Amino acid sequence: MYKKILITLENGPADATIIPHVAEFAGHFGSEILLLHVADGFAARCFEQLTLAESEEIKEDRAYLEKIAGELRAKKLVVNTRLAMGDPPAEILKIAVEEKCDLIAMTSHGHRFFGDLFHGSTITKVRHDTQIPLLVLRAKKI
Repeated sequence: MYKKILITLENGPADATIIPHVAEFAGHFGSEILLLHVADGFAARCFEQLTLAESEEIKEDRAYLEKIAGELRAKKLVVNTRLAMGDPPAEILKIAVEEKCDLIAMTSHGHRFFGDLFHGSTITKVRHDTQIPLLVLRAKKI
């Protein structure tokens, strides 16, 4: 059914909601998992233009992706990682197409109108601009 599932990770508590859910799903269907984190700090957004060295944030994000990938591989799942830099919705959409993903899995924080105005809504932008099915799980409050 789903050959490749893209899981967007924040490198934060919300990831604890999506990872086990999609891991079980992927195991059931024999799906490959692509873990994606989009670094969007100053160094990440200007990395290419200013030919910057990797910041500590970028190094930590890369190590986090590999840690999660290792945990999932230990469960006999096929897992790859991508660390992107820049605008999260744009990078998610671009990579989902490039990697030929069949499903995009994301967590929602449950912002309402004013929260979305101030924080933006990655999910809203992704869902409006993709033809790929989208699985959205509400992040558990920790």
